[in-house]
Amino acid sequence: MQRKRNRGRIGRPMKILALCTGNPEKLAGKSYKTGIFKHAVNGPVMIDAEGLVGDAICNRKHHGGVDQAVYVEGSLTLDWWAQQLGRPHEPGTFGENMVISGLDNRDVSVGDRFVADSLVLEVTACRIPCATFAARMADPKFVKRYTGAARPGIYCRVIQGGVVGAGISVEHHPFPGEKVTMPELMETFGRRLSETDRARYLAAPVHHKLRALLEAQR
Repeated sequence: MQRKRNRGRIGRPMKILALCTGNPEKLAGKSYKTGIFKHAVNGPVMIDAEGLVGDAICNRKHHGGVDQAVYVEGSLTLDWWAQQLGRPHEPGTFGENMVISGLDNRDVSVGDRFVADSLVLEVTACRIPCATFAARMADPKFVKRYTGAARPGIYCRVIQGGVVGAGISVEHHPFPGEKVTMPELMETFGRRLSETDRARYLAAPVHHKLRALLEAQR
């Protein structure tokens, strides 16, 4: 199941283009509130083990927590979506907390680290689209479209917190072990893995919920 791509972009200078937070807001036609409406923040932001301080997380069952504390999108992926959607992608449109320049989500694997000054993030999982995301995009078919695009967003845990802001340089350190890429995680979501793939997934620092599911397959 492992997919390989040209990782030649890794190593080029990257920067934080935007940091985004949101407040609890209601979606049109829905009774519940969501924190998916993110907007770029002016100035530095403190990021701790739970994510960006001041960011709203309304559904703790499926969002937030230490293993998906920060949601990252690469600028190259967002540029691709802007072309597909025929309109500019304002920071926060997908509910992301951080936009990193020069990054293609398809080049990211579990265990990769992003380092910006004192902040250290470690990739744990990919974004799986949901009905709330489709409603945010005002497109009931967007879950299928997002899945088919195979460019999922990136969830990270915070290895070391810090205060960062837009314009700060970012280093992308690939995971030294066998790769489990974001597209592969999306493709295999909810499926039973082969013994070889399951061992490869468990050898990477995957999200604790996925780890529990994989260990239960033994």
